[in-house]
Amino acid sequence: MGRLQSFDRTSVVQAARDLFWDKGFDAASLADLEEATGLKRSSIYHAFGSKRGLFDAAVEDYQGTVIRPRLRILTGPGIGRVSLLAYFDDLRWAVSALPEDSPRRGCLLVNCAAGLAGRDDLARQVVDGYRSELTDTLQDALRAAAVAAGDSGPDRAPERARTLASLGMSAMLLARVNAAESLALLDTATVQIRYWFPGSA
Repeated sequence: MGRLQSFDRTSVVQAARDLFWDKGFDAASLADLEEATGLKRSSIYHAFGSKRGLFDAAVEDYQGTVIRPRLRILTGPGIGRVSLLAYFDDLRWAVSALPEDSPRRGCLLVNCAAGLAGRDDLARQVVDGYRSELTDTLQDALRAAAVAAGDSGPDRAPERARTLASLGMSAMLLARVNAAESLALLDTATVQIRYWFPGSA
């Protein structure tokens, strides 16, 4: 039996991640993955078990290198109005800075929701887990902003978090087809935050 050629797993997974991010799970063929990763399909199957196994590794990398670092601004001490605005400013930058031919437009998980997750329980759980994590993180920041603003009324954080999460996820989906409308949705989220929590900036 021949020796399996060694490779940089992180580089391979991230190359596949960008392909899945661009084309989605279904449209990314094994030939596409061979070209993107530099691996033969036999090596892909040996290392990851299947195309789906490589996709799962790509999603795990995406969560660790894109999603969680982006959400970090909404966690920890000092969260509130400023961190909410910074989060949506960061999304806005991500949409506006990428050229139209970039494979990294939008969100890999949101793109997945329109395809694989509609018929696959495991993918559905991953996408809904992202939605839940995003909503919970936004709720924490919204509650902190309300406390800082002296708002002692009913807890509006759950409904406001759903509004902001929906705007953010919709913007990431539209980033692939209409960047201007994507930016408009993110601006709407910013306007809404400033309306809920008026401030000097």
